[in-house]
Amino acid sequence: MCGRYSLSSTKLTLKQRFELAQQSEFSPRYNLAPTQAGAVIRLAEDGSRSLKPMRWGLIPAWAKDASVGPKLINARAETLAEKPSFRQALRQRRCLVPMDGWFEWKRAGRLRRPYFIHAEDGLPFAVA
Repeated sequence: MCGRYSLSSTKLTLKQRFELAQQSEFSPRYNLAPTQAGAVIRLAEDGSRSLKPMRWGLIPAWAKDASVGPKLINARAETLAEKPSFRQALRQRRCLVPMDGWFEWKRAGRLRRPYFIHAEDGLPFAVA
């Protein structure tokens, strides 16, 4: 996944698709970038799922400064459990990030053209 994504589905669609017990208010976002407010799905102690607002970017437990957050937006699955930045979050601070799709840019000479990657059925999905 790269540095921009979209979540423009309705609250009802998200509630049904992800079996949400409760939702916080959120505004559809068509071009969400790191550090901006998005929504995540959290699992409560009773096992219910809820949609909560969250800022995009991971601030590791050891960080002294929140400015680290914008730099930590992607992780490689093969090294996730080993990297100090992600190790504790992987064990204790998990969530799902619902989205309609994400943007990948392709270079053609000096131009960069965005391509929107999405599910064929157009329904929202989640990444972890």
